Amino acid sequence: MGETLNGVSGLDIDAEKQIAEDKLNQLQAQGASPQAITQAMKDLGIQRANTYGWPNGYVFTKAMAEMLVGHLKGNISTVIVRPTIVTSTYKEPFSGWAEGVRTIDSLAVGYGKGKLQCFLGDLKAVIDVIPADMVVNAMIVAMVAHGNQPSDAIYQVGSSLSNPLRNGNLQDFGFRYFSSKPWINKEGKPVKVGKMRVLENMNSFHRYMAFRYLFPLKGLELANTAFCRSFQDVYSDMNRKINFVMRLVEIYRPYLFFKGIFDDTNTEKLRMAARESGKEMDLFYFDPKSIDWDDYFMNIHLPGIVKYIFK
Repeated sequence: MGETLNGVSGLDIDAEKQIAEDKLNQLQAQGASPQAITQAMKDLGIQRANTYGWPNGYVFTKAMAEMLVGHLKGNISTVIVRPTIVTSTYKEPFSGWAEGVRTIDSLAVGYGKGKLQCFLGDLKAVIDVIPADMVVNAMIVAMVAHGNQPSDAIYQVGSSLSNPLRNGNLQDFGFRYFSSKPWINKEGKPVKVGKMRVLENMNSFHRYMAFRYLFPLKGLELANTAFCRSFQDVYSDMNRKINFVMRLVEIYRPYLFFKGIFDDTNTEKLRMAARESGKEMDLFYFDPKSIDWDDYFMNIHLPGIVKYIFK
């Protein structure tokens, strides 16, 4: 309870909850718009998370939840399941189902719609993803395994150890898919994509953004914006693209060069125990080694993103 990633003392979950409530009440009293409130609360979450060494509010609140589970468990059987990046379903309830834009899906949406032409990261680095139905199955099997006995188990549900996928694979899958099946925009025209340019460090990324977007944008600002409607449209479109890319980089910066591999040895032991018990593992499948990533992304995940998220 209260242990932090950077060693800074003073983390108090009740105090953090009060800080969030006070900020929200303040914004509402000021008559801030729902959009402004959402953004301000996200910014506060990042600020509070950074104070104690976490990169954002999402992982900060997950860490605090695990602290509470550990503190309050008593004699209750406790299981913590930690999925990595959760992607669309592999099989159930049907292949490719997803709901809402999250994690790498936002990159796919931006790229397929022509808004994202460059990004940042290490193409050789492993990116740990796992389909949603495998996460659910792992949770069900873990509950059965530990339901009637005291336990204090942690299961990493991911693929980086047993079936690693690399950032370069995602770049390749995206280019191949949207080249052969381009997104049709609201004007009814196919959006042509090139292979996404991936910069290998922040300095090269900032240089690229400056020469490719920021300098031309500044030139448009200095020009006479009363020229014509199309002139203003070019400016607005370029400005939106810049803001979109910069926001994504800010969100994903802590993970873009992450070198860690999540050890799923405990989860593998759970799979082995389930098989030995005679349970129907074809029904409760959660083995990432069974995934052919090329087939999954080209025939399941990306088509699912287009079908259930793009529209």
